[in-house]
Amino acid sequence: MKHVPLNMRYEAVDGDRVAGSVMYTPSDGVLVLTHTKVDPSYEGQGVGGTLVRGALDDVRSRGLAVVPRCPFVQGWINRHPEYVDLVRPDTAGGE
Repeated sequence: MKHVPLNMRYEAVDGDRVAGSVMYTPSDGVLVLTHTKVDPSYEGQGVGGTLVRGALDDVRSRGLAVVPRCPFVQGWINRHPEYVDLVRPDTAGGE
């Protein structure tokens, strides 16, 4: 997993191929996670979950918070409560 700030996304790479990405929009100490995309040839292999975990770990290490607008990210956080503290309280659940 790598962070590509110029493209405002995190990428899962397999050699020189991008297996998937989590896109975001930065906003005042918060990353608004807008969309998760996985290449069809990598679906069902845990790429999406790996991306979300990696993005959230990076967010935590940088002292930021998230607004999970992407339904996949929202669902992933709901299944992994150890990451709920990263969700900006006034936007919990993507509201």
